[in-house]
Order: sequence, then C-alpha cells, then structure tokens
Amino acid sequence: MPADSWASSAARRRNMQAIRSRDTVPERLVRRLLHAQGLRYRVSARPLPDLRRTADLVFRPAKVAVFIDGCYWHGCPEHYVPPKTNPGYWSGKVAGNMARDRDTNRRLSEAGWLVLRFWEHEPAAACAARIAAEVRERRQRDPGRTSNE
Repeated sequence: MPADSWASSAARRRNMQAIRSRDTVPERLVRRLLHAQGLRYRVSARPLPDLRRTADLVFRPAKVAVFIDGCYWHGCPEHYVPPKTNPGYWSGKVAGNMARDRDTNRRLSEAGWLVLRFWEHEPAAACAARIAAEVRERRQRDPGRTSNE
C-alpha cells in the first residue's frame, strides 16, 4: 500500500478501487430500457459545461439530467448504514455528497433543467418509465427540440 494512501489497509484500498463511479448495473439496466424505447442520451456528461459535475444520463435538448445514486454514497434513508471503521471520515464524505447533490439540483433547476434522482434499489423499469415520460412531455412542450439527443 502506498505511504500516502487514505486506505486503512491494502485490502480496503483494493475494495474501494473496485467501486464503480459510472456504468453501474442499475445505470446499465435503465439505459438499456430507455434505448429500447428509442430514446437517446449522453452518458456521464456535464449538463452545464461550466459545472464540474456529471449526470448519469443527460437529455440535452429536453434539459433532463438523471442521477442514479448509490444507497451508501448518497445516504439513502432506507439503506444507508453508518460505517463502523473510520466513521468520522466516511460519514463526513457521505454528508458532503448529499450537500453536493442538493447544490447540483439547485443549480440545474435554476438553469431550467429537470433533475431526476433515483436510488440504486429502485426498479429499473419504474425509473425508465418515469424518465421516458418526463423527456417526452418536455419534448412535446417544445416541438423544436430534436428527437435524438
């Protein structure tokens, strides 16, 4: 383990490095369902170029940003369990993620974007149905938008 590592052990470091930040199973399931419905989108893209945050799915012309949040990393009220090892660091990290999520929602909303957030445990079909309905509804309000993102 490198001397400057934040991990408490080599095993913990390997475990943490294996956690995906994009292309998770819940994201891929939702993307597959949306693609099958003919919807096109950007993956892991910045909705606003000057905002250093990426959404899991971005429907640019419709101005819809989709986030599929992990229960642990984003503090799911149903499934988050505070860590037993190094709780000060990890609980602070999760609290910071939650504050950043709220800030991201606010900034995107102020810029006219619809922000849709789902938890990783929510059924992919229900998430995809809501996303598709919102994107189609926004496209109908502004027919000048293209059908492909």
